[in-house]
Amino acid sequence: MTELQQMLEALKRPEYVHVLLNPLPIYGMVIALVALVLGLISGNKGAQMVALVLMVLVCGSVWPVSEFGDKAAERIGTSLDSDGMRWLKIHDKRVDIGAWAYYITGALALVTLIVKWKLPKFERWLTALVLVGALVSLGFGCWIAHAGGQIRHTEFRTGKPPAVTRAP
Repeated sequence: MTELQQMLEALKRPEYVHVLLNPLPIYGMVIALVALVLGLISGNKGAQMVALVLMVLVCGSVWPVSEFGDKAAERIGTSLDSDGMRWLKIHDKRVDIGAWAYYITGALALVTLIVKWKLPKFERWLTALVLVGALVSLGFGCWIAHAGGQIRHTEFRTGKPPAVTRAP
């Protein structure tokens, strides 16, 4: 089997695709935030629009990351130690909470794009809201990634995972 065939075969495994995609919400949000802040500082509306488009795309990337993550969890669950399994459950709960911050931020960024284009007098407040939403989303992304990184990487673990509480 050639190297290209091996790579294409790996893309059929959801755990591999999840590992490829999972940095997008964090690194992408950092890039979009930097672009938005620079656009705001310089007063460049074009740069702000590009940053908002990037933010919408980044926030949209959360959906495939979590979908492939769910499929990957089904496949790797049997190969984990007990702490890894608990981290997987924690990671899953954090995704359920944190993904909404990205979705809301993405929707706000999309609305802000439209407002910047059609009703520019409201753009300043919406852009500030998007900035706050992006920072909150980034915080959630780091919180999710913290648990995700410890599922299979014992070298990242600094102690026992927190207790997993069940939903009522």
